[in-house]
This record gives sequence, C-alpha cells and structure tokens, in this order.
Amino acid sequence: MIGLLEIYHAQLKVTFAVFIQYRAELLIWLLGAILQPVVYLIVWATVARANGGAVGGYSASGFAAYYIAMMLVDHLTFTWIMYEFEPRIREGQFSPRLVRPIHPIHSDIADNVTHKLLGLVPLAPVAVGLALLFHPTLAPQPWALAAFIPALLLACVLRFAVEWTLALAAFWVTRVGAINQLYEVVSVVLSGYMAPLSLFPAPVQALAAIAPFRWAVAFPVELVLGRVAPRDTLIGLGVQAVWAAVAIILLRLTWRAAVRRYAAVGA
Repeated sequence: MIGLLEIYHAQLKVTFAVFIQYRAELLIWLLGAILQPVVYLIVWATVARANGGAVGGYSASGFAAYYIAMMLVDHLTFTWIMYEFEPRIREGQFSPRLVRPIHPIHSDIADNVTHKLLGLVPLAPVAVGLALLFHPTLAPQPWALAAFIPALLLACVLRFAVEWTLALAAFWVTRVGAINQLYEVVSVVLSGYMAPLSLFPAPVQALAAIAPFRWAVAFPVELVLGRVAPRDTLIGLGVQAVWAAVAIILLRLTWRAAVRRYAAVGA
C-alpha cells in the first residue's frame, strides 16, 4: 500500500508538470467545459421565460442552478481515457505499461484526479461569477448536501469504470472513434447534460433510470439542487453502488480478455 501511494504521488507530480507545460491546451479544454453548459443555460432559460416562466419544473433561475452544478459535477466525474487507448495500442505505447509491477489503471486514476484538482481552481471562481450573473435558485436540505458527497464519489467511480472498460474496445477494433462518438451522444442525452431529464418524454426518462448515465452525472446534480426526496436518495445511492460494482466487474473481465489479445508492434 505504501508503495502504491508513492507511485500515485509520483504520477500526480508528473501530470501536474505536464499540465503546467501545456497551459494553452488546458485553457482550451476549460473554455469548452465552461461555454457548453453556459450555452445550454441561456437557451433553456430563454425557453422557460417564453413559456410563462418555467418548463419541466425549472424556472430560468432553476436552469441557472442546474447548469452551474452540472458544469462542476461533470468536471469532477469526467474522463477522457476513451480517446487515449487507440494510440496507446496501435503505436505500441502499452507495451512498457504491461511490464510494470502495477496495473496500468493506477496511472490513469492519478492522472485523472490531478486534472480534476487543477481544473477546479479556475472553474470554482467561474461558477461564482455565473451565480452572480444568472442568480440561480438553490434549496438543498442539509441531509441532501451530506448525501451529495457519497453520490459524487460513486458517480466518479462509475463513470471512470464504464469509460475505462469502453476504452478497452481498442484492443479489438483498430479505430474506435465511431464507438466513442456514439457513446458521447447517448451519454449527453441520458446523463442529463444536454437538458434536465424531466424535460424528456416518459420513455426516455424510464431508459435514463435504467442506464448508468444518469447515476454518473445527473443524480448528484439533482441531489445538490434539492430535487430528490430522502427515500429516492437512498434508492439512488443503492443504484449507483450496484452499477459501480457491475462496471468494476466488467472492467476486470474485459481487461483480462484484452491483455491476452494485445499484439501491438509499435509505430
């Protein structure tokens, strides 16, 4: 365990140095992370005002609260690992990772955590600025704020495990861009990122309740906004835990099969 912590510490320092070196890339990513939810916010707030002040149970200030919270939760749960595996495998970059004494997932976890911590530094004041500009309505109960912490942690585990498992498709498919894009489209809709799930038809809401996407993003957002009842919160945490366990099991099984198939020869 001590050795693993030392490895995490070293990886955190390496990732921090890389981000400092490529500041422009980090800035571009942050602009995208900020602009997209702001655009959704403005669009849906305008729709709410045009429909008598509210739509789908959200007023203009409610949409402001939703998308500000969504921006932060999405950042804290987001991974980009699906886009990293294809060049790793096709160019043989995975070979040295496989001979190391630890699982390759640990370096990705450390990398992901560092990215989230660094990105949160500029995102937090941006969220405050957006709150001052759009006047969001927040009404969470103390118990909801307490439940938000485990909900966010479970969402992070679930999303990372699902997307790391999906990234392993690169062991079987040379080009995984289409798979990643399909996943992104489905995720944007069913996770509540594009719009609150209460705005969608009943069949879409039912599908979102079954699929893991809502539990990886929208559920913590709804919880911190005070839109989930105590009983539904307990059910939601249980669903998150079940999905996280399923995702981890699938990750382990898929990883074993993927490693046996690895045959990259390098660029």
